[in-house]
Amino acid sequence: MAFDFKKEYKEYYLPAGKPSIVNVPAMNFIAVRGSGDPNAADGEYQQAIRLLYAVAYTIKMSKKGDHRIKGYFDYVVPPLEGFWWQEDTAGVDYSRKQDFHWIAVIRLPDFVTEEEFRWAVAETAEKKRMDCSVAEYLTVEEGLCVQCMHIGPYDDEPATVQKMHAFMEQEGYDLDITDERRHHEIYLSDARKTAPEKLKTVIRHPVKPKGS
Repeated sequence: MAFDFKKEYKEYYLPAGKPSIVNVPAMNFIAVRGSGDPNAADGEYQQAIRLLYAVAYTIKMSKKGDHRIKGYFDYVVPPLEGFWWQEDTAGVDYSRKQDFHWIAVIRLPDFVTEEEFRWAVAETAEKKRMDCSVAEYLTVEEGLCVQCMHIGPYDDEPATVQKMHAFMEQEGYDLDITDERRHHEIYLSDARKTAPEKLKTVIRHPVKPKGS
């Protein structure tokens, strides 16, 4: 059976519908950076998603080709994720989608080294005839965070974020969003096929102990 990151690491991908504190270790990602409204038809964000999945599936399906990746095991491609921010804003303002900056990412299995990543990008560019020059190998160690499962439309996320921040304060933590630590979302539902009220999204914010 294929390894499923969501099932094997439930503490990171399947949190409860109430906030919790989690310590997130370093993970490697395929990443594409950009800006602008993610809902723009065939906009920069939509193009980034297509590129991410193209590279992700090149790696996953390498088992059927001539290229052998050392340590490869069969796995389910992890969910799409995103780090989001806006200039001069602590967190995000959902009413200003055009002002978003983002890093769209998909997690890589640990057997994917930077060398193998470069192979996958080159292979994708050749086979899919895509410009993959913006794809990068990104390592992120989020550390201490507050997170919660949000169920419903993306525009309703502020209510969940408010619950997260109230819990964080109660537990003795301060919000720690910086230029290196961002508002983070993990998309467990396919928005093209799921009713808005049933969308499942993990929301994660960096925190630090009060007074530190």
